[in-house]
Amino acid sequence: MKLSNSLLSRSAALSLIGGVTIAGSVAAYAAEGPQITIHEDPNCGCCGAWANHIKQAGFLVSIVETSNITAIKLQLGVPDDLASCHTAVVGGYVIEGHVPAVAVLRLLEQKPNAIGLAVPGMPAGSPGMEGSASEEYAVVLFGPQQRQTFARFRGSRET
Repeated sequence: MKLSNSLLSRSAALSLIGGVTIAGSVAAYAAEGPQITIHEDPNCGCCGAWANHIKQAGFLVSIVETSNITAIKLQLGVPDDLASCHTAVVGGYVIEGHVPAVAVLRLLEQKPNAIGLAVPGMPAGSPGMEGSASEEYAVVLFGPQQRQTFARFRGSRET
């Protein structure tokens, strides 16, 4: 009887330790940053540069290469006039184009009722488009029926 109690205690202890280890792993995973999936054309060079910008901000990046990015944009509700070269999904939101990481983090923190954020076109100096003089650009918060400027940036700095 004492032997089975001892085994039961040892088994219970191992289960407890395993549970703590798993919980610790989940906490460590969560501390690494939000998971973002980037849909990009494999022939586009700036998409990889934007992905690096997002990684440096602590996001866990998955890249899906597709030759039909237009279908992804349509499926996710990106309006044609807000389109850019890549489309990402994070925390239930769509991120279109060269949106600075700080704006994405603010979106995830504020959780507005919207489809997501967009930086239309490919503004010079925006994350992933560095190398030339930076122009000022708007980050647009968009939904099915509304749009508003979420923030303004020059390069990766908010103005």
